[in-house]
Amino acid sequence: MTVFHRISGRGLIAFGHDIIMAGLSYLIAIYLRVGATDYFIDTDTLMEGALILALIAAIVLWISGLYRGVWRYASIDDLVAITRAVSITILVFLVVMFAWSRMDMVPRSVPFINWFVLMAMLGGPRFIYRFWKDRRLNLSTSGIRGNRVPVLLIGASDGADQFLRSLRQSGNAMYHVVGILSDQPDRVGRTIRGVDVIGSVANLETVIERLRRNGIQPQRLILTKDELKGAPVRDLLDRAAALGMTLARIPKLTDFHAADGEHTTVKPVAIEDLLGRPQTPLMLGALKALIGGRRVVITGAGGSIGAELVRQIAALAPHSVCLIENSEFALYTIDREIAEDFPALKRHAVIADVRDRARIDKVFADHEPELVFHAAALKHVPLVEDNPSEGVRTNVGGTMNVADACRQSGVLAMVLISTDKAINPTSVMGATKRAAEMYCQSLDLQSTDGCRYVTVRFGNVLGSTGSVVPLFQHQLAKGGPLTVTHPDMTRYFMTIREAVELVLQASATGVTEQPTGGRIFVLDMGEPVKIVDLARQMIRLAGLEPDKDIKITFTGIRPGEKMFEEIFHGGEPTVTTEHQGLLLATPRVIVHDTLVDAITPLLEAANTGDNAGARQQLHNIIPEFAPQPETPQKHPQSS
Repeated sequence: MTVFHRISGRGLIAFGHDIIMAGLSYLIAIYLRVGATDYFIDTDTLMEGALILALIAAIVLWISGLYRGVWRYASIDDLVAITRAVSITILVFLVVMFAWSRMDMVPRSVPFINWFVLMAMLGGPRFIYRFWKDRRLNLSTSGIRGNRVPVLLIGASDGADQFLRSLRQSGNAMYHVVGILSDQPDRVGRTIRGVDVIGSVANLETVIERLRRNGIQPQRLILTKDELKGAPVRDLLDRAAALGMTLARIPKLTDFHAADGEHTTVKPVAIEDLLGRPQTPLMLGALKALIGGRRVVITGAGGSIGAELVRQIAALAPHSVCLIENSEFALYTIDREIAEDFPALKRHAVIADVRDRARIDKVFADHEPELVFHAAALKHVPLVEDNPSEGVRTNVGGTMNVADACRQSGVLAMVLISTDKAINPTSVMGATKRAAEMYCQSLDLQSTDGCRYVTVRFGNVLGSTGSVVPLFQHQLAKGGPLTVTHPDMTRYFMTIREAVELVLQASATGVTEQPTGGRIFVLDMGEPVKIVDLARQMIRLAGLEPDKDIKITFTGIRPGEKMFEEIFHGGEPTVTTEHQGLLLATPRVIVHDTLVDAITPLLEAANTGDNAGARQQLHNIIPEFAPQPETPQKHPQSS
């Protein structure tokens, strides 16, 4: 027990509160004992007793360290500490009062009553506050040590409290918490459920060194705050690796089951945690106004982006959803998921290829969509590079079929999902997506009161089919090596959910606000990430050491691949929007009829399998596209 310890401003307020309660408790105890009878105790005796008890309580409570705890997380540990402090206070008070006045005027039962009153007046406010914050009361605390993994918690907040409570309730919990590191300096020196906040996150290395000198060897850092993502997590991962520790995260607060007695586990830090950014708030009102009660079509509905579009759109209560997909299995998978999660939603699962114009026209005529989200595309750069005619037929011809069907069917708006690879394209995939953008832009410029065409452009999506993260995960499972094309290669990343949320936000903005005149919505992708750094971080997340346990090899840049991705073309001045995370690119457009005349020979070449002709026609339409020579050989799979 330490006499001198750090107390925050709130701790001092609590200390003052308890001193006042101690003095009042004596007066209340006297009243409870004698009531309104004729038993006489003079005022001086009453006030002397109250002041003496308050003074003794101040000394004992200060020494007890009671004010290092956080009222927000009051628990059994705090109740035990209060009981001990109140008992000592009353015992010392008895001795002092007998020495002072032999308590001739005070009934002998008063100290006994005073003990209960003081317990209620000190403990009651703490647990009432805790109940008010949680809307429920659970006084459990962390469990006994046993043979458990020593860990440090990062974050002195709700997550830490929930985790410690869960440890207590799980009799076979795997972890022993040796301390908490806080990102709030005022909480250092305090306790949560009997566990000390022993330092700040900034002083991690110093804290670990001090613990190890004392014979304590923490093996893992555990993140307790859901919102902690991106650069801070990358920094903690690197620091933990340098200290020979691993990094993990507790389950989300909504995943805790306080009363089920199940195992208390942590989960690995996901790659999304390393690259994620604070989520931008969505304008749910605008999204519901756009989607709610409307007939919606999603092409490419079984793909990574298309499936997430289906999920989020289904949650916004449309009248119906029509899922267009040419992969039977992918369509079956997303259709079954929506049937289970939204059984009341009217849906149509349609096997169709966007390259089949007659089929698309028939589907639109049958289902009369009001909103169309066009996510169908061939997007894998090396594969499209090897099959340029197929890329043109899907990405250009398929987009034209869908866009024309929208205009003929009186659709309110079509949203085209594009890519940052359309900027100064060096690949056939990027060039075909740029041609698709141009076609939709030209239609949007023509549209006055008809169908609106909204184009949304973003970069790499974590976990999407063919992206680098699943590839690295596959290579890790096989024991490596992880393949990277070039040590300086960078990419922009965002999660699938975040990308689709911003696509929907852009749709609402582009449709309901002033006409954008063919402008392209560009999602703010944050800072680019080096692919080799991403590879090293994924190796560390697996508990391994880069270049020692798992090798990283460089395979060389593939045909059509850029070293650095761009979000805007130099000829596309940007315009900010009211919504955080969305920018507008001023269009570079060609008159619609002129563009159709240019695209016609491109489609003719693609339909006849003339790959060289298709490349040349793409260059004619998009002068900044530098055609690559045909590469029939197989390219190594790498990032």
